[in-house]
Amino acid sequence: MSGHRFSELLNGTKPDFLETLFNSLDNGVYFLDRDKRIIFWNKGAELISGYRAADVMDKHCSDKLLVHVDDKGVVQCKDFCPAERTFKSETVFPGIAYILHKEGYWLPVNVSAFPVFDEAGRPAACGQVFIDYSPRILMPQNLQELERMSLLDLGTQVANRQFLELHLQSRLTEMKRFKLPFGVIFIDVDNLTKLNERHGREVGDRILRMLAKTLASNVRFFDAAGRWDREEFLVAVLNISDAKLDMVSNKLRLLISQSHVSTETEFISCTVSMGATLARREDTIESLVTRAEQLMLHSKWLGRNRVSSSFKGAK
Repeated sequence: MSGHRFSELLNGTKPDFLETLFNSLDNGVYFLDRDKRIIFWNKGAELISGYRAADVMDKHCSDKLLVHVDDKGVVQCKDFCPAERTFKSETVFPGIAYILHKEGYWLPVNVSAFPVFDEAGRPAACGQVFIDYSPRILMPQNLQELERMSLLDLGTQVANRQFLELHLQSRLTEMKRFKLPFGVIFIDVDNLTKLNERHGREVGDRILRMLAKTLASNVRFFDAAGRWDREEFLVAVLNISDAKLDMVSNKLRLLISQSHVSTETEFISCTVSMGATLARREDTIESLVTRAEQLMLHSKWLGRNRVSSSFKGAK
């Protein structure tokens, strides 16, 4: 069917046809007017972002809602706003970004912004389609299986220490047999005790859940992220080099530092200190994790909110 005939077909449909069509999609779809206020928010956008249509209608998308950032943690809502670029160029603007979920963690999405023209041929609105780009869409079945096998941390809904130990043993065996490199990132929340004292344990638990979801949503499906201890988490990253491990670690650190949980009066965020190291042929689980933990403690010693992959700066 040609574009002209398709336009004629749309003109002959009922007024609510497009709304029904967009709400039948799993992908997120929303529209902004020229002032970048949200004028439509479909069911897919509710499912992916956690925000209901009633939460966002007539608000600016940058009003502590999606807040697009790139993989370097740079907020795109000002100089790099996809909608603003689309209005200026009058063309489709695709890209990968991170959006802020209602629960406060960052979620990777594939997003495309496109102009909507009025009868005079001028861009009157901007539509955006975003697709969940994380392994989170594969998690429900995995979570059920992990829970059945007692390998799920119930407090944060990510893998527990027992699962991580099994996973690390498999990776070490693969490395020794097939020379498949992998690395681990040991993560500890900075000043969690002070956060609990100031805001209460319930807020502290929400921060841990937010951190866990940020990690689980932003690693590849064949990597593993889980809770190692009360406020400590571990990520195992397969087929990685020193440089790439540092890149992945800092990406996760930045995403965590820009995440938050909300109370009635404020937004509460946290930072983390990380230790990142590649596995060695002679490593055991204990030696590998201990080295990563010591590097994390080195990050604490250097001032927190950083990644250490060596002991540079030590006296």
